[in-house]
Amino acid sequence: MQESADRLVIWQQNVNRSPACQHTLLSNKILVKHKIGIVALQEPVINPFNNSIASKDWILVYPTPHCTHPVKTRALTLIRSTYSTDTWEQIDFPSGDVVIICLKGVWGKIIIFNIYNDGKHNNTIEQLKQFHNTWTDLLEHSEVGGTHTLWLGNFNRHHPHWDDPNNTRLFTAEALKAAEVLIEELMSIGLELALPSEIPTHCHSVTKKWSRLDHVFISDHSTDLLISCNTETRFHSIKTDHLPVVTKLSLSITSSEPSAFRNFCDVDWTDFRDNLSKRLATLDSPKHIKDQDQLNVSCDLLTRALQMTIEDCVPTTMICTMTKRWWTRELTLQATQILPLHL
Repeated sequence: MQESADRLVIWQQNVNRSPACQHTLLSNKILVKHKIGIVALQEPVINPFNNSIASKDWILVYPTPHCTHPVKTRALTLIRSTYSTDTWEQIDFPSGDVVIICLKGVWGKIIIFNIYNDGKHNNTIEQLKQFHNTWTDLLEHSEVGGTHTLWLGNFNRHHPHWDDPNNTRLFTAEALKAAEVLIEELMSIGLELALPSEIPTHCHSVTKKWSRLDHVFISDHSTDLLISCNTETRFHSIKTDHLPVVTKLSLSITSSEPSAFRNFCDVDWTDFRDNLSKRLATLDSPKHIKDQDQLNVSCDLLTRALQMTIEDCVPTTMICTMTKRWWTRELTLQATQILPLHL
């Protein structure tokens, strides 16, 4: 069964590669409270097995080069596992600092860029510029509806356009020059600030002074989709100096809701055979079938006996995106026998 949420809600935050921070965030009920559908993390945790931290409620989307260069991964997007896989896809990008996904609906499509921009160079901005120049058809055309673009993440740039203009210590010549590169690219592709100016997102770990490093930019023709975009000051999480930013868009996303099915993998077949045998014993003794009517009656009786046995002996299971469909009763028994050996 499929349902449609009437809005898309995105949570973004730099978690400073802290396992405690990322685990606290993803296990917190605030994501459910806000009905978060997408979590965009910058500087996520990557463990020794080259994986990150998540629960079964999320599908992890790593940068395209993650398998070959996992240590360079500085962006990670998590998509709610209930979202129908027909509604989204990942788009390749040659950097561990960017994850791109494309969501589709009857309204068209939106391309979401989760970006970590290094504070020491503009390599990521240059790669994004090249991407937009190369993939114009992908970014500007849709089979139905319109196309929308969203840039969000940690951009590590200071400028009076978004920082507090009175905080002049931030606006060195070098800082302004680096910010101009970002601003020029935003103007060339038609992106505007979605997170209003002068809203701080970062508290310096030493000076404890606030500034703006995290942003949300949306295509200029898509601003009417923006319901709200603001920091979530009630939840700071631990071991991070970045506030989360929550963006709400009036876009409906199709979700796959759990459905009830008969679970034949969890049947006690001895009990099933005994039950079926008792029902078959109540039928007339087998005899030669002479015409179509007798065949139809015999098939109906047999079918009814099987259906009633299934009703009694086959348990009902809620099938969802997290269900392990390959799991059987035999595996449960074997796991029960093996578990004590490891204690």
